Amino acid sequence: MNKTATVVIPNYNGIKYIETCMDALSKQNYRDFETIVIDNASQDGSDKTIEEKYPWAELVRNDENTGFSRAVNQGIELAKTDYVILLNNDTEVHPDFVGELVKAIEEDDRIFSVSSKMVSFRERDLIDDAGDMYTLLGWSAQRGVAQSIEKYNKKKNVFTACAGAAIYRKKIFDEIGVFDIKHFAYLEDIDVGYRARIRGYRNVFCPTAVVWHIGSATSGSRYNDFKVSISARNNIYLIYKNMPLFQIIWNIFPLALGTFVKYLTFVKWGFGDSYKRGLKEGLRTRKECKKVRFEWKNLGHYFRIQLELTAYTFIYVADYFRRAAVKRRLKHES
Repeated sequence: MNKTATVVIPNYNGIKYIETCMDALSKQNYRDFETIVIDNASQDGSDKTIEEKYPWAELVRNDENTGFSRAVNQGIELAKTDYVILLNNDTEVHPDFVGELVKAIEEDDRIFSVSSKMVSFRERDLIDDAGDMYTLLGWSAQRGVAQSIEKYNKKKNVFTACAGAAIYRKKIFDEIGVFDIKHFAYLEDIDVGYRARIRGYRNVFCPTAVVWHIGSATSGSRYNDFKVSISARNNIYLIYKNMPLFQIIWNIFPLALGTFVKYLTFVKWGFGDSYKRGLKEGLRTRKECKKVRFEWKNLGHYFRIQLELTAYTFIYVADYFRRAAVKRRLKHES
């Protein structure tokens, strides 16, 4: 008898985290799901740990590190269920996590994805991600990051789900396509959620599906040469693929401003060359991506997306100044 959902976990050298992740999955109150782990040629023995300690999970071994996008696509293709839950290996899920995600996505056939309430693993009173935002500046942001978990207790439409812990309706992938392997990793979840939004589907946040997340466990740090470069490249792909030409022209000034400000920021942090390298690669190879074909029937959806990008820009800027004020206050008090 087929299960309702499949949990897909991409793993690459996750020996420090994988047991916490798998142990929590084994204690779910909702049992109507199966688990697939896609191992990207781990060298730390984490694949053997999964094989030996968690025989209830299907383990797929790749010969090389294919990146997040290709790995989760493998899992999506292998899944025989209506829903697919993507879960990072550096997480610990609440016992009601799977059940709450399934319940949330079943509320409306137009829901493509449901983002969980991702909480900081080390500071469990703070949000790590409550759904992802995207702005006119070409900046992505984690909704609610570093804010109190008590502020995010209501279901809400979000721009896209964070694929670190989210459920997706599998049949919609057949319409919009799966994760873009050109992305390898980073912004691939915003891209796929953006494509769904263009066709009028919803992405929502579910506050009762709780997961504790370490973050940047695979890349090793919040910022490094690899992450800065590939994120800059992928942002070019994201804009090129999902915005029709008229929308790119309309947004060219805020996009240019956002790119310039980010460049100056990364220069200050020592990653200016990495950021430029990513931008150049993105511009050079953008046409290798499959651009979303503009259809007049989706014009209303583009208009709503434009309004949301504008709103998220103001939200992002306000949040930036809020956090800056808090830092100044803490510095003054110390």
